[in-house]
Parts: sequence; C-alpha cells; structure tokens
Amino acid sequence: MPRKPNEPLPEKVEDLDGITKAAILLLAIGMDQAALILKQMPAQSVEEVTRELASLGRVPKHLQSGVVEEFYNLTIASQYINEGSIDYAKNILKQSLDPKVADKVLAQIQTQVQRKPFSFLQRAESENLLTFIQDEHPQTIALIVCHLPHHKAAEIIGGLPMAKQLEVIKRVANMEQTNPDVIREVEKGLESRLSSMLMQSMEKAGGVPTVAEILNLADRATEKSILEGLEAEDPDLVEQIRRLMFVFEDIKMVNDKGIQAVLKEVDNHELALALKTASEELKNKIFGNMSERAATMVKEDMEFMGPVKVSDVEAAQQRVVDIVRRLEESGDVVIQGRGGDTEQLV
Repeated sequence: MPRKPNEPLPEKVEDLDGITKAAILLLAIGMDQAALILKQMPAQSVEEVTRELASLGRVPKHLQSGVVEEFYNLTIASQYINEGSIDYAKNILKQSLDPKVADKVLAQIQTQVQRKPFSFLQRAESENLLTFIQDEHPQTIALIVCHLPHHKAAEIIGGLPMAKQLEVIKRVANMEQTNPDVIREVEKGLESRLSSMLMQSMEKAGGVPTVAEILNLADRATEKSILEGLEAEDPDLVEQIRRLMFVFEDIKMVNDKGIQAVLKEVDNHELALALKTASEELKNKIFGNMSERAATMVKEDMEFMGPVKVSDVEAAQQRVVDIVRRLEESGDVVIQGRGGDTEQLV
C-alpha cells in the first residue's frame, strides 16, 4: 500500500513500497546522479517519486543501507544473468586454456573484483574522515590516501597541517608494494574506530530542500515538467520548492544581458535594500552592469540607508528573485548550469 504523505517510515526495508524505495535510492546516490535519473524517467513516475522524496523526512541509516544493498544485489544479479559469473568464466577458461594459464588469468580476474582496501571510507564525508585520521602516523595516512580516489585524497591532504602534509606526500611518493596483511590490519582497526561516524554519515534527510537541490541540477525541461505535474495536485508544495530552488545570491550566475534586463524592472531603492547583505561578488556583478552614475546612486542609497530589518531585506531579495524567475521563463535571462549555456543558438 502506498505511503501517505508525511507518514512515518516503516522499520523494515521489506515493508517499503516501490515508490518509497525509489525516493530513498535517489536520496542516497546524490544530487547529480538523481537529476540524471529523473531526466530518463516517464513523467508520471517522476511526479510520483518527486512527491515521495519531498515528504520523506529523515531516513534512518538502516533503511537507506537496506535499499541501496537491495538495489545493488538486483543489479549484480542482472549482470550475472546477462554476462555470466566468475564460475561461468572459470569453466570457460578451463575448457579453452592450459590449466596453468587459466589459473593465472582467474587469479587476475579475482584480484580485480576483490573489494578495494579502505573502500568503506567512500561512505565518509572528507571533513569527518580528516578529523579522525589527522592524528594518525604519517605512514598510516599515506597508506590510506593511496587507496582513495584522487579528489578525496586531495581534500584530506589539503586539510592537514603543512608539516604533516609534507611528511605524508614524501611517504606516498616513496611508497612501493605494501604487505596485504599490513593493509588489512590497518583497515580493520580504522573501520572499527570509525564505524559510528560512518553509520551517522549514512543517515540523510529528504524533504523539500532535497527536491529543490535536485531540480536545480536538472535541465530546464525536466524541472518544468515536474513542477507542472506537481502543481495540479499540490500548488503549495510547488511554491515551497520554487522558493528554495533559486536564491538571491544565485543571481551572480545570470548572464550580463539577463542582469541588465532584471535591472530595468527593479527600483533603485529596492535594489539598494536587496544588496544590503549581498556578497561582494554579487555586488560587483550588479554594479558592473549599471552605468557609473546609477551604480553611484545605489551605493549612496545603501550607505545612507542606515540599519534595516533583515525581514525587509529578504522580502526585497525575493521580489528581485521573482523577476529573475519570470524573465527566465520568457527566455530573457540565462542562468549558468541550467541548460542555457549548453543550448544551441540559431
């Protein structure tokens, strides 16, 4: 039976319905991959899973792990059906090659499919992982980063004190083959100590902010079809999503022509109020698309405005955001990363 909106999740994975499992899986794989998957799904399925994702709330780590494991097992089972298995490969090799050659090839295959050392660290956030390993011996840290993806290793090394950075880098550079028993021992000890942190990092929350982030990464057509589908049933939910999808600071991603179009519809005093809490980058973007005289007037207005309520600033910012969204709909504004920079011009 489908789960009612905001109804608590069941305790067991097997009690989840298919739509809820799909929503939890999208939450687990991250924003970028979720956006790509949504783009490939039928419109009706997208509406159902997006609505479910928006009402998920916090997903206990055991449910998330169970859903991911179930999906993984189904995927592997499908591959075995289509492509065979190690046993299948073993039988083929034994029949077609010299036994010694076959054993050597099998050993190589089995080495490739074995679990990579420290693979459990993929589940840990870099910041949390750094907290736990920064006091380890440089040789231990070097061993760990050698088995991490390069981008994650760079984040870890970048967070170390300079002296330890140099020690770790030197040891990585000089590291040759390491005894597998040593690797397993270090891995076992580290996994035991980090188990509570790893489990905690697996617990994620769904909700409207998650949907907004996913749709921000989706292309414009996907976003539009999803929101239009949801709006017929739950316009309040769509309004919540829209307000979280594009915030005032995101205006710096608007192209210069778009900025100029927005400025034509914004009163200078309202613009000064909206820019009160803006970053220097955004202010420079705005002022760079104004005449020198107009920019000076807005800056003076900001300077002599005095203290203002945060709620007034946020209201002014939202009015500007609403203008941006409307102009984007009409094609007068292009926002980088939302399809405009990849569309063909004719």
